[in-house]
Parts: sequence; structure tokens; C-alpha cells
Amino acid sequence: MQYMLLIYHDEQALSETEREECYTESLKLAHELDRSGRYVAASPLHPTSTATSVRVRDGKRLVTDGPFAETREQFAGYFVIEAKDLDEALGIAARIPIARLGTVEVRPVMELAGLPAK
Repeated sequence: MQYMLLIYHDEQALSETEREECYTESLKLAHELDRSGRYVAASPLHPTSTATSVRVRDGKRLVTDGPFAETREQFAGYFVIEAKDLDEALGIAARIPIARLGTVEVRPVMELAGLPAK
């Protein structure tokens, strides 16, 4: 089963050096997961200052700068993995470096018939 590991943290909490160290450690984890056949995808996101939100209300598109909600932790990136069960997915989530500072939300990915194949 596929799981999405949604990574949240305070994007102001890390220095540039600490951020690069997290990227390096995350790359190592991604390669390890790939070797074991559990890696599907992963990527950090640019800061929320680069985000744009879109809503459609009464048939009209409303575009605003920034994320939809202001919180202490921002959505910072993700991993999509293959895991045999939730326990295995939680174990992998705990190895994501930012889990030591922020939050990693673990959610099963729903399979929807008819989606384009990669």
C-alpha cells in the first residue's frame, strides 16, 4: 500500500546550513528506500512566500498569495512510499529528519480507478 508522508515544520526554524543537512539526510533516506523498493516520490517545497492559493466560488476563480491557512508549522515537503502496513510507514516517517523538529503526517493513498498511469 502507498502512504504519503506530509512534512510540516516552522520554515523559519532552520538555518541554511541546517536546512542543507536535512536535505542531505533526506536524500540518503530516499536512496535507501529506493534500494529496498519502497520509494515512490519525494520532494521539498519552496517556502510559503512562493505559494498561491486558488478557490472557486460561485463559478469565479479567486487567486490569493500565500497558503490558505496561517499556522505555526507549514507544509514543507513530502515522501510517497510503499509500505506493507501503517506500522512500517510510521517507522519510515520517524526517520525523516524534520520529524525531530516538526511533524510528519502519515496517510494512506487512496487508489482511484481511471487515473492516468505514470
